[in-house]
Amino acid sequence: MPQRTLGNLLKKRRQQLSLTRQALADRLGVNPGHVGYLEAGQRKPSLALLERLADTLDLHGPRLFLLAYPEAQSLLKSRDNRKPQRSAWQRLAGNRALRAKERISPAELKVLKEISRLGRVSSERRLLLVLRAIRLAFEGDWKQW
Repeated sequence: MPQRTLGNLLKKRRQQLSLTRQALADRLGVNPGHVGYLEAGQRKPSLALLERLADTLDLHGPRLFLLAYPEAQSLLKSRDNRKPQRSAWQRLAGNRALRAKERISPAELKVLKEISRLGRVSSERRLLLVLRAIRLAFEGDWKQW
């Protein structure tokens, strides 16, 4: 049984679709020799070419990626096995003692949640800095009421 490689898969699928190397190359916008190199495992396709291969040959893109770049498998596995990291807002919202110490109202917590959706906030400390800046900006306005 042949080893599962990107080249073997591409060649098999090309033949199933009754495509010559020239015909596949034309659809991909590459030289027919490049298709030969890919099938022989002598070259790795770029990410853009991988996407075109997946579309043209009706193959699963992530599978093609892992066949082309097997070294990425360990990176993907290590991320999948970790617990998803909680956002700074989730950590702040879950820290009752810190919320009490900083006297964060439910309305302020909602504002901080919306702010955290705008972009990645790396720590609870940075969220508190934003909260303090908002409080400072509105300090004079609140006194008028």
